[in-house]
Amino acid sequence: MPILLYGIVALAYAGLAYHFWRTRWAAGVPQPVAPWERIAILAPLCVHSWLLYQGLFAAAEFRFGFGYALSCMLWLAVLIYWLESLFVNLEGLQPLVLGVAAVCAPLPALFPGLPTPPDAQSLEFRLHMALAMLAYSLFTIAALHAMLMTLVERRLHHHRGASALAEGPLAGPLAALPPLLTLESLLFRLIGSGFALLTLTLATGMLNSEEIFGRPISFSHKTLFAVISWFIFAALLAGRHLYGWRGRTALRWTLAGFITLLLAYVGSRFVLEVILKRGSFI
Repeated sequence: MPILLYGIVALAYAGLAYHFWRTRWAAGVPQPVAPWERIAILAPLCVHSWLLYQGLFAAAEFRFGFGYALSCMLWLAVLIYWLESLFVNLEGLQPLVLGVAAVCAPLPALFPGLPTPPDAQSLEFRLHMALAMLAYSLFTIAALHAMLMTLVERRLHHHRGASALAEGPLAGPLAALPPLLTLESLLFRLIGSGFALLTLTLATGMLNSEEIFGRPISFSHKTLFAVISWFIFAALLAGRHLYGWRGRTALRWTLAGFITLLLAYVGSRFVLEVILKRGSFI
């Protein structure tokens, strides 16, 4: 039954991604999200929520591999997008968010992960992982947001030196987006919130590591990439505050930090579970 439901959720996300691409990008006509479309997004999201709860909190044995990590990240990313779109017009993001969610949602059914140590199945550790996934999800939305802004900026720069066109530099769903400065301000709010959660994740990770291993933190590729990602986002926020970093500089730092953070857990877990077949969790 969970495998079937994961498949239904993936197909629903994929169908919605295709719908938004066909009615916005392919048609080239900007239009607000209709009430039925919001409900249609919410339906697979609710089923996805139930499946993740059953696998992570209701199950007797706690498994949290890269499949669950990616599925949780995109579940939260869709949820954050759905809530965010109630207040800000985010035309153009739907095919990106829902398309990636369609790929990542069913991964727990294919890669459930290896059993975790008994000490790593405590409620505190599960809350630590939930905090980490929330940070990952905010940075996922920020990365997709940065990709959309990169597309908008390239269109604007391309048409700036070209002859004036009747339809303007932006067409389709891009024309319905807020001004670039508004999008940039929203991007840094996402990064700031994600950075705060990432800081808490690293702090709680050290505490959990001390309880399990008897030392503040154990060195691993996951730890190294997580710390590097923290420094990248810290430098980006400092550069924004002190030097007014924006535009392509900010977008490149955002994508670099996200890729590094993705390697921190998802990449290391994929190598451990799929390639090396090891159950080490921390």
